[in-house]
Amino acid sequence: MYGIVIGMSITLIILTFAPPLLILGYIIRADKFPEPIGAVITVFCLGIGITFFAGILNSIVIPEGSNRAYLAGVTEESLKYLVLLFYVRKKAYFDEAMDGIVYGVLISLGFATLENYHYVIRFIEHGQEIAILRAFSAIPLHAMCGVIMGFYFGMANFYHVGQNYIKALLVPMCVHAAYNFIAGYSFYLTTIFILILFFQVKKLHATFITLQQKKFIESETKI
Repeated sequence: MYGIVIGMSITLIILTFAPPLLILGYIIRADKFPEPIGAVITVFCLGIGITFFAGILNSIVIPEGSNRAYLAGVTEESLKYLVLLFYVRKKAYFDEAMDGIVYGVLISLGFATLENYHYVIRFIEHGQEIAILRAFSAIPLHAMCGVIMGFYFGMANFYHVGQNYIKALLVPMCVHAAYNFIAGYSFYLTTIFILILFFQVKKLHATFITLQQKKFIESETKI
């Protein structure tokens, strides 16, 4: 892998790795109570790690040449969810609802970073075009699925609202599957889908920002 990265042009390296890292930086900065750097790196790396398991599962459920790419939404989002449920949720640093979004996005962008690299290398002759296209489609899709998953997960864990643990898995799974299905037919419909999803996800993120601000004000009032 390292040899291939060294052989890539600087431009291609930037196009491949910068988009997920920029989105990640934005999400982390939006958190008023920053997460420990060790936790950020660990969870991001776990997102990278599950890419290998996703590759195995996808090769089983999505045979080469089949039109079942939408099933990747099931396998990939399930693996991300397992990291939140069985690893992140048990950690002391997972101590507020907004952390659901932060760590959901960390997992998703770790996954998206390595996946992006694989696509660019696999079709290296069109590497720059693929990297640019994915920067405005697949990478934001992964990030927004992370926000959705983290929103419902955080609400379930800290506010005990309804069936949000179930929604944390099923909603991003359905969104991802719908994206993959649409992407197989129309670039324009895919673009519209991403734009609509962006504004919906922005509302979810804004909800947690508001909750976070209220929590901060309440804590200041008690002092």
